[in-house]
Amino acid sequence: TGVVPTDNGDYVVTLDQVPRWNDAEIRSSLEYENEDPSFSKSFLSDPLTSPGEESGSNGLASRFPVDHEINSKIYLWRGQPWNLEVDAVVNSTNESMDEVHSSQGLHAAAGPGLAEECTTLGGCRTGMAKATNAYDLPARRVIHTVGPKYAVKYHTAAENALSHCYRSCLELLIENGLRSIAMGCIYTEAKNYPREPAAHVAIRTVRRLLEKQKDKITAVVFCTSTSSDTEIYKRLLPLYFPRDKHEEAVAISKLPADIGDENGETIIHERKIRIKPLPKKVIPKPSQPPAEVPASDVGLVQRNSSYLDTYLDPAFMSLMKDPDQRRQEQWEKTAQARGGWNCAKMLGFGDIGGPPLSAAEEYSLHSRCLAKANSLNLSEIAEMKILYRGGVDSEGRPVMVVVGAHFLLRCLELERFILYVVKVLASQFFWLDI
Repeated sequence: TGVVPTDNGDYVVTLDQVPRWNDAEIRSSLEYENEDPSFSKSFLSDPLTSPGEESGSNGLASRFPVDHEINSKIYLWRGQPWNLEVDAVVNSTNESMDEVHSSQGLHAAAGPGLAEECTTLGGCRTGMAKATNAYDLPARRVIHTVGPKYAVKYHTAAENALSHCYRSCLELLIENGLRSIAMGCIYTEAKNYPREPAAHVAIRTVRRLLEKQKDKITAVVFCTSTSSDTEIYKRLLPLYFPRDKHEEAVAISKLPADIGDENGETIIHERKIRIKPLPKKVIPKPSQPPAEVPASDVGLVQRNSSYLDTYLDPAFMSLMKDPDQRRQEQWEKTAQARGGWNCAKMLGFGDIGGPPLSAAEEYSLHSRCLAKANSLNLSEIAEMKILYRGGVDSEGRPVMVVVGAHFLLRCLELERFILYVVKVLASQFFWLDI
């Protein structure tokens, strides 16, 4: 099939013209001006080993085993993403999403409509992604994302932000019902991100997401604009997308020590959430009645909790309310003093102090809230990162993280936030127990 020119002189390339990673021989079907003569030759060489180099797995299990179905969805192509006939192309831009800081040549190829639509989106945060129409491009949509600035001191933060860029683009692709995407290197020289570490992040993040969502994505095209970027991707792709057992074995010794978590993000052990059952409190019974302590020596006796428990009068303890119960009663009184206004009544729960709802009433109420939440665009609340999934516990159950510092009541509508909570918890198979 020939290359199809467009009205502005560019050409349109279909996926069947792009080298597929799973193919035995990967070579470009297009001619490029000022092409490096070693480019085509190096495409056919082993990107992992040099002649005479020996490698072995030393009996270690592969962290990225051969998966031909996933490999069949990966493409490597040197050229601009917006010349490809795919469902979506990625634009690496800045927080303002302006034309000057976007991927070079994108706006010229798409036409003025793209810049006009970008001005209506209110910008985009680092690590996030937003979608627009593609206008004059052969693609259907443009997905805009903002890569992080890089500094050695904040290496981990930049790495996770870059990983989130790629994951956000792929998740947005799926949310829009699209199946193929072309993405260039989401970093710029101005942001000082080293090229090879950035490629590691890009490739492993795509691999991890495809492991979970491979049925929803048909093609991911890694696009490079320079021969150096092409060489980096050819060398690193076999580490995360090995095509046979030999590449898989070699990758075990070649992969970096930190390959990230289930999403490809760097693991920070100090911030991992650990959930353990509370230890059972066992108070040994004294073999004999405790000795009387002279009143003058009471202040000198070092008492631990178990020692004090032996002196506490059960009748006195029964008069002490549970701290949580005491706070709940105070909150209920405050709500009543404010004229009966509260979140529960606003959403249709009724008075908090009223009789409890039946199971049928709870289900009906939850269904109405969830239906309303699904009908609204709550993306501005999602971007505040107040509530998100932080992994799983030892039983494999999702753990939800609430960041209190991000909860700014003056910046959000409380009803919309509660509907967002209902939506998120429902998506994680949680029931909100009020």
